[in-house]
Amino acid sequence: MPHGKPAPAPALAIEAVDRDRARAAILSRAGWASHDYSLLAGDASFRTYYRLRRGGRRAVLMDAPPAHEDTAPFVRVAHHLAALGYSAPRILSEDAAHGFLLLEDLGDDTFTRILAAGGDETALYTLAVDLLIDLHRRPAAESVPAGLVPPYDDARLLDEARLLTDWYAPAALETPLTRLAVADYEALWRAVFPIARAVPESLVLRDFHVDNLMRLEDRSGVAACGLLDFQDAVAGPVTYDLVSLLEDARRDLHPILVATMRARYETAFPALDPEAFAASWAVLAAQRHAKVIGIFTRLHRRDGKPHYLPHISRVWRLLEAALCHPALSGLRAWFDAHIPPSRRITPS
Repeated sequence: MPHGKPAPAPALAIEAVDRDRARAAILSRAGWASHDYSLLAGDASFRTYYRLRRGGRRAVLMDAPPAHEDTAPFVRVAHHLAALGYSAPRILSEDAAHGFLLLEDLGDDTFTRILAAGGDETALYTLAVDLLIDLHRRPAAESVPAGLVPPYDDARLLDEARLLTDWYAPAALETPLTRLAVADYEALWRAVFPIARAVPESLVLRDFHVDNLMRLEDRSGVAACGLLDFQDAVAGPVTYDLVSLLEDARRDLHPILVATMRARYETAFPALDPEAFAASWAVLAAQRHAKVIGIFTRLHRRDGKPHYLPHISRVWRLLEAALCHPALSGLRAWFDAHIPPSRRITPS
């Protein structure tokens, strides 16, 4: 063998060793040096969650590689939600540099699991809507103080809407979209975003749906609704989280349930203009569904996660329904011209 200095270890191997040491250190500092653990969940991001057990105690370790994730927004919003009296997981220990958070374990009773076991659907959705009512009744300066989260501005909304043209269109269309077609798509979105803002502003959790909500039997009122996923929170229209909850990309809801929950929310805010609310709902529903179709395609093609693809047909149905609102006639015409119903497929 040739003499000389040993070859440097691969950077990824060094990083893995460094993160292993950091993981051990955060657990030791928090009193969890000796524990049993199991994989709890992964999600559409690069985060992974592990459940730790020691005796009768439990905790959750979030592993969020810093190259892809930033734990600071989660920590910041979790502390804020807890200060408002809501049930976000308590932060037990943190190592932002290496992307580890040790969290309170809120249990296993996600709304999704309860519903799959035959739980009371109306009661769960009522609890979730009541939490949003409670949050949105607060003055904006209290619910979303300056500096807490970024604004849900037009640039951010448009970047998300572009996920459909960036990822879904190349996967589903036989002929690529022209630059002019993409430019028209973007201009049509910019024209309707002001309609979405004709309602009050509040903290928008953004992924407010049954996979990320929990029923906490030992807590009362809206605190009985546990919150799991809010690191992407923004300041934006109050309609967004209701759309996320009631036009779920992963689950069909009966129209009567949706109408009942919308009415419950609107009744709580008698000063809210019904037409402005409906138009804001339609714009943000269309934007969210376009985004999700793009994300589910990207998860498959870029990240090797095809299990989201079966939901695309449902999301197309929701998008088509949103486009029926008169305020979205221009976008509806664009879709009919460039992605007609025959091409609204699930990419292979």
